[in-house]
Amino acid sequence: MCRFLAYKGRALLMDEILYGPKNSLICQSINAHEMEEPLNGDGFGIGWYTHELSDFPGLFTSIRPAWNDRNLRYLAQKIKSKCFFAHVRAASKGEVNESNCHPFHYKKFLFMHNGDIEGFSVIKRFLRRELSDEIYDWIRGQTDSEHFFALFIDHLKSICENPGLEDIVMAFKKTLTKIDEVKRENGAEGCTYINCALTDGKHMVAVRYVSDLKEKASTLYYAEGARFECHNGICHMVDAHSPEHAVLVVSEKLTSIEKDWKEIPTNHMITVDEDLKVNIIPLTEGVVSAETKKAV
Repeated sequence: MCRFLAYKGRALLMDEILYGPKNSLICQSINAHEMEEPLNGDGFGIGWYTHELSDFPGLFTSIRPAWNDRNLRYLAQKIKSKCFFAHVRAASKGEVNESNCHPFHYKKFLFMHNGDIEGFSVIKRFLRRELSDEIYDWIRGQTDSEHFFALFIDHLKSICENPGLEDIVMAFKKTLTKIDEVKRENGAEGCTYINCALTDGKHMVAVRYVSDLKEKASTLYYAEGARFECHNGICHMVDAHSPEHAVLVVSEKLTSIEKDWKEIPTNHMITVDEDLKVNIIPLTEGVVSAETKKAV
């Protein structure tokens, strides 16, 4: 099911989050605690923004296990950013190659996913028919994740040329609705699990969604405060008693400090605006599948 983290706040050295916490993302790559299969060794990726250089993110992906990649260790000690993503992969759809490693990148946007679109092999052809020529040709990999992102980008482009946070939220809802519609029309069975995060370097959105509420959604948490810091192996989110602010979204808690972490409710999304204001938004009736309606 993969593991990921998304950070937005004051400039932070990537090493502090990737390696510092007791249950860091690197630890989760070999021994995740909140999933049935603890191993996420089918590659990794990091994406980050350095806005003084470019609005487009930097990206590094590899098919090596994150726990055993010295290049990642070196890079994490040298990359400092106000906004970055990191992902460790457990392959379910698609081969183990760099084209299938998250985060996926389109222009200013980074996207990563922890979940599964069951029945993807049935709907893949029909899903690709929904795409514009540009986005169809942009796809490089085989995963349900990248195809979901591709559909999202097309929906976003149809809404606005210069999208803001509200446009991103609307595009997510339209994408979830379309996935459920295509599955229903083509007899694709099974549940859709979407735990994902997206950013354009200024805004950040993460979604926790399951199409059938009889099924358990994958875990997703967030922490917010003044800043995240590690000292002598002790990592925590410092309470917001200063003008500083920081937000972390993770598929699995990085520490055992319970007060730092809040669970994002099932079928909700978290949004973080340019001023780091956090909102939790319920997904509307329009994205609730027939299976979910029966369970409610």
